[in-house]
Amino acid sequence: MRAPAYARTPEGHHEEEEQAMSTLGIIGSGNIGTAVARLAVAAGIDVVIANSRGPQSLAGLVEELGPRATAATVDQTARAGESTLLSIPLTAYGALPEGLLRGRTVLDTGNYYPHRDGRIAELDSEEATTTQLAQRLLPGALLVKAFNNIMAHHIPQLARPTGAPDRSALPIAGEDPGAKARAAELIDRLGFDTVDAGTPAQSWRFEPESGAYTQIYLADPEVPLDQMMQAPAAPVSADELRALLESSRRVSVAERTF
Repeated sequence: MRAPAYARTPEGHHEEEEQAMSTLGIIGSGNIGTAVARLAVAAGIDVVIANSRGPQSLAGLVEELGPRATAATVDQTARAGESTLLSIPLTAYGALPEGLLRGRTVLDTGNYYPHRDGRIAELDSEEATTTQLAQRLLPGALLVKAFNNIMAHHIPQLARPTGAPDRSALPIAGEDPGAKARAAELIDRLGFDTVDAGTPAQSWRFEPESGAYTQIYLADPEVPLDQMMQAPAAPVSADELRALLESSRRVSVAERTF
């Protein structure tokens, strides 16, 4: 199913702005990568998508996404377009070819999930945040933490044109101001405002179990955990998100089990 019509490029973007974001590379065809791909093609952005299983495994998804989507290898996707969305398990970062994303703006959707990734000592000890670890695993990449604090099925539900009164905001964090500006511009095109949550060292504010993680977008915050993956969303404005980020408390990563 294509992204809804309201996700299309809002009026008011200048032609040169649209040309500057003509193609997005997406490494990872899971739920988040696919949800962002749908918004991108609906917004007039060409998508080049890759996964670990090879382009042939993406034939069905590419057909569904339409003529703006192309399947490619990971290497080809990393060189496509102006920015790259990286949406793969944390343990797969180190398996990417060395220098693959050097110099590129990378929207990093990754989170640390011990039940999937195993225990990672430097994260459990809070020596580093997940984003700081990702930066070490991807030297030279211009990482911007994004799309990690929202469930995949809420992404199309909440996308709105620029200026819509019920538009939601997503947090971003990174070291490079230019990369954050490019990420914010792309996310705006996809249908969301952004709130700058600071550097990678501060990105814990919207990591799992923090005060600005996925449950903030639930229409019913009391929905049982086993129903969250199907529960409907409700908008979170930039002001609301900013307050949630400021009041967020750092959780004990070592005590997390999921």
